[in-house]
Amino acid sequence: MESGVRQIAIRDPQSGSSFPAVVQYPSEASSTGTSIGPYHFNATLDALIAPGHFPVCVISHGGGGSHLLYRSIAGYLAREGFIVVSPEHPGDNRNDGSLSNTDAAAANRPRQASLAIDAVLTDEFFGSVADDRRICALGHSMGGYTALALVGGSPWSRTGSPIAVQADARVRATVLLAPSMDWFLAPESLADVRSPILVITGAQDQITPVQRIEQALSTLPKGVLHDLIVVDGAGHYSFLTPFPASMRRPGFLPATDPDGFDRERFHAQFPATIHEFLIGVL
Repeated sequence: MESGVRQIAIRDPQSGSSFPAVVQYPSEASSTGTSIGPYHFNATLDALIAPGHFPVCVISHGGGGSHLLYRSIAGYLAREGFIVVSPEHPGDNRNDGSLSNTDAAAANRPRQASLAIDAVLTDEFFGSVADDRRICALGHSMGGYTALALVGGSPWSRTGSPIAVQADARVRATVLLAPSMDWFLAPESLADVRSPILVITGAQDQITPVQRIEQALSTLPKGVLHDLIVVDGAGHYSFLTPFPASMRRPGFLPATDPDGFDRERFHAQFPATIHEFLIGVL
């Protein structure tokens, strides 16, 4: 199976505006490659979607990040038969960070991820082949927060007040990559989580340290955590698809890994771990 890629706009009834997303999906068309901005996708733009009935995965990017930075994961899942939608969170992205690191972003993100799922399920192109009974979420850093909120996590602000979010009962499994867990340190924050979770984080992550993640995960209901994988040598940004050579410059932290860590090699392998987990639980 190959992958197609489409860009869509997602309407937000609450704000009255739209935000962009990229969707990668299974296709039988030979891949011609596509560039969106500076990033290359091993996919064919607007290729016909393969016949079938495919699970849906929403990917939530990190705070102040980009929905274009998880191509290796999304592309792998698409070639294995997933429809993968990656929205750009308004006000908390590389082009507009006006809400980054705020309670407003924490409140908005889960709703935006649910709107992305809605968009795929109702889209004229995807709707007839998207399986609304097999939906999952994946998130990195603040995206990990988002994915956990979707499956029942109840976040609290840093000032000690609850943040109103709505879980999405359609999401049946989630993958957290170096997740931001400070929002879930209050007692009972994770008491209502029921969907299986896979967590993958870096041993050298100084932004979301392993110890802080373990502290929050220890309050999950028994049996929910499928596995916590700590990747030797990996840092916080090691889960981003390797950047083009022109962007790998000193001082650009998202393209930087701890000394000795091979991001290219890692991304050739770890998407298969994610796929194996999701296929086993959906």
